[in-house]
Amino acid sequence: MSWEMPPEKRAPQRGGPPLELENVLRWLADRFKKSPGSSLRRLLPIVAVLLLLALFSTSYYTVQPQETAVIQRFGRFVGTAGSGLHFKIPFGVDTVTKVVTGQVLQREYGYRTKKAGIRSEFKQAGYESESLMLSGDLDVVDVHWTVQYMIRNPAKYLFDVQGVEATLDDISQAVMRQIVGNHYADDVLTTGRAAIENECRKQIQHIMDTYGTGLQIVAVKLQDVNPPGPVQPAFNEVNEAKQDRARTINEAEQTYNEKVPAARGEADQTISRAQAYATEQVNRADGKAQRFLDILDQYQKAPDITRDRMYLDSFQAVMARAGHIYVVDSAEKNILPLLDLGKLAPGKEKPQNGK
Repeated sequence: MSWEMPPEKRAPQRGGPPLELENVLRWLADRFKKSPGSSLRRLLPIVAVLLLLALFSTSYYTVQPQETAVIQRFGRFVGTAGSGLHFKIPFGVDTVTKVVTGQVLQREYGYRTKKAGIRSEFKQAGYESESLMLSGDLDVVDVHWTVQYMIRNPAKYLFDVQGVEATLDDISQAVMRQIVGNHYADDVLTTGRAAIENECRKQIQHIMDTYGTGLQIVAVKLQDVNPPGPVQPAFNEVNEAKQDRARTINEAEQTYNEKVPAARGEADQTISRAQAYATEQVNRADGKAQRFLDILDQYQKAPDITRDRMYLDSFQAVMARAGHIYVVDSAEKNILPLLDLGKLAPGKEKPQNGK
Protein backbone atom coordinates (compact mmCIF):
# COMPACT_ATOMS: atom_id res chain seq x y z
CA MET A 1 0.00 0.00 0.00
CA SER A 2 1.06 3.57 -0.68
CA TRP A 3 0.37 4.42 2.95
CA GLU A 4 2.81 1.93 4.30
CA MET A 5 6.08 3.24 5.59
CA PRO A 6 9.27 2.19 3.81
CA PRO A 7 11.12 -0.62 5.54
CA GLU A 8 13.97 1.62 6.56
CA LYS A 9 11.50 3.93 8.38
CA ARG A 10 9.22 1.39 9.97
CA ALA A 11 9.17 0.77 13.71
CA PRO A 12 12.25 -1.23 14.69
CA GLN A 13 12.00 -4.79 15.96
CA ARG A 14 12.44 -5.54 19.67
CA GLY A 15 16.02 -4.80 20.58
CA GLY A 16 16.59 -2.67 17.45
CA PRO A 17 17.48 1.03 17.27
CA PRO A 18 14.75 3.52 18.35
CA LEU A 19 12.54 5.12 15.72
CA GLU A 20 13.56 8.73 15.13
CA LEU A 21 10.78 11.33 15.26
CA GLU A 22 12.43 13.34 12.50
CA ASN A 23 12.18 10.41 10.09
CA VAL A 24 8.52 9.91 10.95
CA LEU A 25 7.70 13.55 10.30
CA ARG A 26 9.64 13.55 7.06
CA TRP A 27 7.81 10.44 5.89
CA LEU A 28 4.43 11.99 6.75
CA ALA A 29 5.34 15.10 4.78
CA ASP A 30 6.32 13.02 1.74
CA ARG A 31 3.07 11.05 1.84
CA PHE A 32 1.05 14.22 2.16
CA LYS A 33 2.78 15.76 -0.89
CA LYS A 34 2.21 12.66 -3.05
CA SER A 35 -1.48 12.24 -2.22
CA PRO A 36 -2.82 15.22 -0.29
CA GLY A 37 -6.46 14.22 -0.12
CA SER A 38 -5.99 10.60 0.80
CA SER A 39 -3.14 11.37 3.22
CA LEU A 40 -5.13 14.09 4.94
CA ARG A 41 -8.07 11.78 5.50
CA ARG A 42 -5.82 9.11 6.94
CA LEU A 43 -3.79 11.62 8.98
CA LEU A 44 -6.70 13.32 10.74
CA PRO A 45 -7.53 10.41 13.09
CA ILE A 46 -3.90 10.12 14.06
CA VAL A 47 -3.66 13.84 14.73
CA ALA A 48 -6.85 13.72 16.77
CA VAL A 49 -5.55 10.86 18.88
CA LEU A 50 -2.27 12.66 19.40
CA LEU A 51 -4.11 15.82 20.43
CA LEU A 52 -6.25 13.90 22.89
CA LEU A 53 -3.19 12.25 24.38
CA ALA A 54 -1.44 15.60 24.67
CA LEU A 55 -4.56 17.13 26.23
CA PHE A 56 -4.88 14.34 28.74
CA SER A 57 -1.20 14.20 29.68
CA THR A 58 -0.81 17.96 30.16
CA SER A 59 -4.08 18.71 31.99
CA TYR A 60 -3.27 17.26 35.40
CA TYR A 61 -0.37 16.90 37.81
CA THR A 62 0.31 15.18 41.13
CA VAL A 63 2.01 16.81 44.12
CA GLN A 64 3.69 14.66 46.79
CA PRO A 65 3.07 15.30 50.53
CA GLN A 66 6.44 17.00 51.03
CA GLU A 67 6.11 19.17 47.95
CA THR A 68 4.42 22.44 47.00
CA ALA A 69 3.55 23.15 43.39
CA VAL A 70 4.24 26.63 41.98
CA ILE A 71 1.90 27.40 39.05
CA GLN A 72 2.76 29.78 36.21
CA ARG A 73 0.38 30.82 33.45
CA PHE A 74 2.14 32.02 30.34
CA GLY A 75 5.20 32.40 32.57
CA ARG A 76 3.47 34.55 35.20
CA PHE A 77 3.12 33.29 38.77
CA VAL A 78 -0.55 32.67 39.62
CA GLY A 79 -0.47 30.58 42.81
CA THR A 80 0.60 27.45 44.62
CA ALA A 81 -0.97 24.05 45.27
CA GLY A 82 -0.52 21.49 48.01
CA SER A 83 -0.27 17.73 47.89
CA GLY A 84 -2.70 15.69 45.84
CA LEU A 85 -4.07 15.49 42.30
CA HIS A 86 -4.68 18.83 40.54
CA PHE A 87 -5.78 20.01 37.09
CA LYS A 88 -4.31 22.77 34.93
CA ILE A 89 -4.73 24.37 31.53
CA PRO A 90 -2.98 22.03 29.08
CA PHE A 91 -0.66 22.58 26.11
CA GLY A 92 1.88 24.51 28.16
CA VAL A 93 -0.43 27.36 29.14
CA ASP A 94 0.04 26.43 32.79
CA THR A 95 3.44 25.20 33.89
CA VAL A 96 4.07 23.61 37.28
CA THR A 97 7.31 23.58 39.24
CA LYS A 98 7.43 21.32 42.29
CA VAL A 99 9.47 22.53 45.29
CA VAL A 100 10.30 20.41 48.35
CA THR A 101 8.87 22.44 51.27
CA GLY A 102 8.11 19.75 53.87
CA GLN A 103 11.64 18.46 54.37
CA VAL A 104 14.60 19.86 56.29
CA LEU A 105 17.50 20.37 53.90
CA GLN A 106 21.14 20.72 54.88
CA ARG A 107 24.29 22.43 53.65
CA GLU A 108 27.73 21.34 54.88
CA TYR A 109 30.79 23.53 55.29
CA GLY A 110 34.39 22.47 55.87
CA TYR A 111 33.57 18.87 54.95
CA ARG A 112 31.26 16.77 52.82
CA THR A 113 29.43 13.54 53.57
CA LYS A 114 30.57 10.80 51.20
CA LYS A 115 28.39 8.05 52.62
CA ALA A 116 25.61 8.46 55.18
CA GLY A 117 24.57 5.66 57.49
CA ILE A 118 25.54 3.96 60.72
CA ARG A 119 29.19 4.40 59.79
CA SER A 120 29.12 7.63 57.85
CA GLU A 121 32.12 8.62 55.80
CA PHE A 122 33.25 12.23 55.48
CA LYS A 123 35.71 14.06 53.31
CA GLN A 124 37.60 17.06 54.68
CA ALA A 125 40.50 17.42 52.29
CA GLY A 126 40.01 20.23 49.81
CA TYR A 127 37.62 22.25 51.95
CA GLU A 128 40.17 24.05 54.13
CA SER A 129 39.22 27.38 52.57
CA GLU A 130 35.79 27.02 54.20
CA SER A 131 36.84 25.72 57.61
CA LEU A 132 40.02 27.61 58.57
CA MET A 133 39.33 30.97 60.22
CA LEU A 134 40.79 33.40 62.77
CA SER A 135 39.40 33.79 66.29
CA GLY A 136 39.25 36.99 68.27
CA ASP A 137 42.66 36.33 69.89
CA LEU A 138 44.23 35.67 66.45
CA ASP A 139 44.34 31.89 66.81
CA VAL A 140 43.53 29.68 63.84
CA VAL A 141 40.62 27.27 64.37
CA ASP A 142 39.27 24.58 62.05
CA VAL A 143 35.45 24.84 62.12
CA HIS A 144 33.09 22.34 60.49
CA TRP A 145 29.41 23.19 60.61
CA THR A 146 26.07 22.56 58.95
CA VAL A 147 23.10 24.81 58.21
CA GLN A 148 19.67 23.16 58.26
CA TYR A 149 16.91 25.00 56.42
CA MET A 150 13.46 24.67 54.88
CA ILE A 151 11.87 26.40 51.90
CA ARG A 152 9.20 28.52 53.54
CA ASN A 153 8.04 30.51 50.50
CA PRO A 154 8.48 28.56 47.26
CA ALA A 155 7.54 31.54 45.05
CA LYS A 156 10.29 33.73 46.53
CA TYR A 157 12.67 30.79 46.38
CA LEU A 158 12.10 30.37 42.61
CA PHE A 159 11.70 33.92 41.35
CA ASP A 160 13.19 36.55 43.70
CA VAL A 161 16.81 35.40 43.96
CA GLN A 162 18.84 33.43 41.46
CA GLY A 163 21.02 30.72 43.01
CA VAL A 164 19.54 30.60 46.52
CA GLU A 165 21.83 27.78 47.71
CA ALA A 166 24.93 29.61 46.49
CA THR A 167 23.73 32.74 48.29
CA LEU A 168 23.17 30.70 51.45
CA ASP A 169 26.72 29.30 51.19
CA ASP A 170 28.28 32.74 50.90
CA ILE A 171 26.22 34.22 53.73
CA SER A 172 26.84 31.24 56.05
CA GLN A 173 30.61 31.43 55.62
CA ALA A 174 30.68 35.21 56.04
CA VAL A 175 28.54 35.16 59.19
CA MET A 176 30.46 32.25 60.76
CA ARG A 177 33.81 33.97 60.15
CA GLN A 178 32.51 37.18 61.67
CA ILE A 179 31.15 35.50 64.79
CA VAL A 180 34.25 33.33 65.33
CA GLY A 181 36.36 36.45 64.90
CA ASN A 182 34.43 38.08 67.74
CA HIS A 183 35.11 35.20 70.18
CA TYR A 184 38.23 33.81 71.80
CA ALA A 185 39.51 30.48 70.57
CA ASP A 186 38.75 28.79 73.92
CA ASP A 187 35.10 29.86 73.68
CA VAL A 188 34.81 28.51 70.15
CA LEU A 189 36.46 25.22 71.10
CA THR A 190 34.71 24.64 74.45
CA THR A 191 31.97 26.55 76.26
CA GLY A 192 30.81 29.10 73.68
CA ARG A 193 29.59 26.74 70.98
CA ALA A 194 25.87 26.97 71.81
CA ALA A 195 25.95 30.77 71.85
CA ILE A 196 27.80 30.85 68.53
CA GLU A 197 25.26 28.50 66.93
CA ASN A 198 22.31 30.57 68.10
CA GLU A 199 23.86 33.88 67.07
CA CYS A 200 24.85 32.53 63.66
CA ARG A 201 21.35 31.20 62.99
CA LYS A 202 19.76 34.55 63.83
CA GLN A 203 22.12 36.55 61.63
CA ILE A 204 21.79 34.20 58.64
CA GLN A 205 17.99 34.28 58.94
CA HIS A 206 17.99 38.08 59.06
CA ILE A 207 20.11 38.41 55.92
CA MET A 208 18.13 35.76 54.00
CA ASP A 209 14.89 37.54 54.90
CA THR A 210 16.38 40.82 53.71
CA TYR A 211 17.25 39.25 50.36
CA GLY A 212 13.80 37.63 50.10
CA THR A 213 15.05 34.10 49.48
CA GLY A 214 12.03 32.39 51.04
CA LEU A 215 14.21 30.18 53.28
CA GLN A 216 13.72 29.42 56.97
CA ILE A 217 16.93 28.62 58.86
CA VAL A 218 16.07 25.78 61.22
CA ALA A 219 19.42 25.33 62.98
CA VAL A 220 23.16 25.88 62.75
CA LYS A 221 25.24 23.01 64.17
CA LEU A 222 28.95 23.09 64.91
CA GLN A 223 29.96 19.54 64.01
CA ASP A 224 33.67 19.59 64.76
CA VAL A 225 35.86 22.44 66.03
CA ASN A 226 39.58 21.77 66.42
CA PRO A 227 42.86 23.60 66.18
CA PRO A 228 44.79 23.01 62.95
CA GLY A 229 46.70 19.73 62.71
CA PRO A 230 50.25 21.11 63.24
CA VAL A 231 49.36 22.67 66.61
CA GLN A 232 47.07 19.97 67.98
CA PRO A 233 49.73 18.36 70.30
CA ALA A 234 50.45 21.72 71.94
CA PHE A 235 46.75 22.41 72.23
CA ASN A 236 46.18 19.04 73.91
CA GLU A 237 48.89 19.82 76.47
CA VAL A 238 47.25 23.15 77.22
CA ASN A 239 43.90 21.41 77.68
CA GLU A 240 45.44 18.89 80.08
CA ALA A 241 46.96 21.73 82.11
CA LYS A 242 43.60 23.49 82.24
CA GLN A 243 41.91 20.30 83.38
CA ASP A 244 44.48 19.87 86.16
CA ARG A 245 43.90 23.46 87.22
CA ALA A 246 40.14 22.96 87.22
CA ARG A 247 40.48 19.76 89.26
CA THR A 248 42.69 21.51 91.83
CA ILE A 249 40.23 24.39 92.07
CA ASN A 250 37.35 21.96 92.57
CA GLU A 251 39.20 20.14 95.35
CA ALA A 252 40.00 23.45 97.07
CA GLU A 253 36.37 24.55 96.78
CA GLN A 254 35.25 21.21 98.24
CA THR A 255 37.56 21.64 101.24
CA TYR A 256 36.40 25.22 101.61
CA ASN A 257 32.75 24.15 101.57
CA GLU A 258 33.44 21.52 104.24
CA LYS A 259 35.51 23.63 106.67
CA VAL A 260 34.29 27.21 106.38
CA PRO A 261 30.56 26.59 106.95
CA ALA A 262 31.34 24.46 110.03
CA ALA A 263 33.61 27.16 111.46
CA ARG A 264 31.00 29.81 110.73
CA GLY A 265 28.37 27.69 112.46
CA GLU A 266 30.50 27.36 115.58
CA ALA A 267 31.23 31.09 115.55
CA ASP A 268 27.53 31.92 115.20
CA GLN A 269 26.72 29.51 118.04
CA THR A 270 29.32 31.12 120.34
CA ILE A 271 28.05 34.58 119.49
CA SER A 272 24.49 33.50 120.19
CA ARG A 273 25.43 32.08 123.59
CA ALA A 274 27.32 35.26 124.47
CA GLN A 275 24.40 37.42 123.42
CA ALA A 276 22.00 35.29 125.47
CA TYR A 277 24.28 35.52 128.50
CA ALA A 278 24.62 39.28 128.09
CA THR A 279 20.86 39.67 127.79
CA GLU A 280 20.32 37.55 130.90
CA GLN A 281 22.80 39.55 132.96
CA VAL A 282 21.40 42.88 131.81
CA ASN A 283 17.86 41.77 132.59
CA ARG A 284 18.92 40.52 136.01
CA ALA A 285 20.73 43.77 136.78
CA ASP A 286 17.76 45.77 135.61
CA GLY A 287 15.50 43.70 137.87
CA LYS A 288 17.72 44.24 140.89
CA ALA A 289 17.95 47.95 140.20
CA GLN A 290 14.21 48.24 139.81
CA ARG A 291 13.69 46.29 143.07
CA PHE A 292 16.08 48.64 144.89
CA LEU A 293 14.21 51.65 143.52
CA ASP A 294 10.89 50.19 144.65
CA ILE A 295 12.25 49.58 148.15
CA LEU A 296 13.71 53.07 148.23
CA ASP A 297 10.36 54.54 147.28
CA GLN A 298 8.60 52.61 150.06
CA TYR A 299 11.36 53.53 152.53
CA GLN A 300 10.94 57.21 151.77
CA LYS A 301 7.21 56.91 152.46
CA ALA A 302 7.52 54.89 155.74
CA PRO A 303 11.10 54.52 156.95
CA ASP A 304 10.41 52.67 160.23
CA ILE A 305 8.02 50.13 158.80
CA THR A 306 10.20 49.53 155.79
CA ARG A 307 13.30 49.12 157.96
CA ASP A 308 11.55 46.57 160.21
CA ARG A 309 10.20 44.73 157.22
CA MET A 310 13.65 44.58 155.63
CA TYR A 311 15.12 43.32 158.91
CA LEU A 312 12.53 40.57 159.23
CA ASP A 313 12.96 39.49 155.62
CA SER A 314 16.71 39.35 156.05
CA PHE A 315 16.43 37.45 159.33
CA GLN A 316 14.05 34.93 157.72
CA ALA A 317 16.39 34.43 154.80
CA VAL A 318 19.38 33.90 157.11
CA MET A 319 17.52 31.56 159.45
CA ALA A 320 16.30 29.49 156.50
CA ARG A 321 19.91 28.75 155.60
CA ALA A 322 21.03 28.12 159.20
CA GLY A 323 21.62 24.60 160.55
CA HIS A 324 21.78 24.33 164.36
CA ILE A 325 21.79 27.50 166.52
CA TYR A 326 23.40 27.48 169.92
CA VAL A 327 23.24 30.16 172.64
CA VAL A 328 26.47 29.85 174.66
CA ASP A 329 26.91 31.20 178.21
CA SER A 330 30.50 31.65 179.22
CA ALA A 331 29.70 30.57 182.76
CA GLU A 332 28.15 27.32 181.74
CA LYS A 333 30.22 24.24 180.99
CA ASN A 334 27.57 22.34 179.09
CA ILE A 335 25.86 23.54 175.93
CA LEU A 336 22.10 23.74 176.27
CA PRO A 337 19.99 23.79 173.08
CA LEU A 338 17.63 26.66 173.56
CA LEU A 339 15.95 26.91 170.26
CA ASP A 340 16.03 24.17 167.65
CA LEU A 341 15.27 26.63 164.87
CA GLY A 342 16.83 24.44 162.23
CA LYS A 343 13.87 22.09 162.36
CA LEU A 344 11.56 25.00 161.62
CA ALA A 345 13.36 25.82 158.43
CA PRO A 346 11.38 25.26 155.21
CA GLY A 347 11.56 21.70 153.95
CA LYS A 348 12.17 20.14 157.40
CA GLU A 349 9.63 18.25 159.47
CA LYS A 350 8.26 19.79 162.65
CA PRO A 351 9.13 18.06 165.99
CA GLN A 352 6.59 15.59 167.20
CA ASN A 353 5.55 15.38 170.88
CA GLY A 354 7.60 18.47 171.72
CA LYS A 355 10.83 16.82 170.70
